[in-house]
Amino acid sequence: MTTITVITDAVATVDGTVEDGRVLLDPMVLPDAIGWELKPEGLCREGVCIPVRDPAALRSAGLVDLGAVCAVLGRPAVVDTEVGIVAVALASEQRRRTIDGLVASPFTLPDLDGAMHELSEWRGSKKLLVAFSSW
Repeated sequence: MTTITVITDAVATVDGTVEDGRVLLDPMVLPDAIGWELKPEGLCREGVCIPVRDPAALRSAGLVDLGAVCAVLGRPAVVDTEVGIVAVALASEQRRRTIDGLVASPFTLPDLDGAMHELSEWRGSKKLLVAFSSW
């Protein structure tokens, strides 16, 4: 098992397995990782279920392929298996609304000292957000 950091609108750390460029999770930790649960009726969250046409395609040796789950949810994911990080994008409709409105979705990030800050703290002032990736 490897520690996997999953970045959605929150940051979660779960145990998982890295195999063939994929991140595989125990189905029991999927809700902790992305807030969705794999049930017989599909991927479910807060009373809403999205049917899954081929549930077997989401599984490998009893584990759930996180990238495949994100694809079913319409949320692109970038996986860095070397460091165990998965960044999950917003759903396509939410990304479209954000781009159309030119308003950033709410998020929370740590500063260089580790203190957490929300985007709303800086409302009305300009900030430069620098993002980069080692991959």
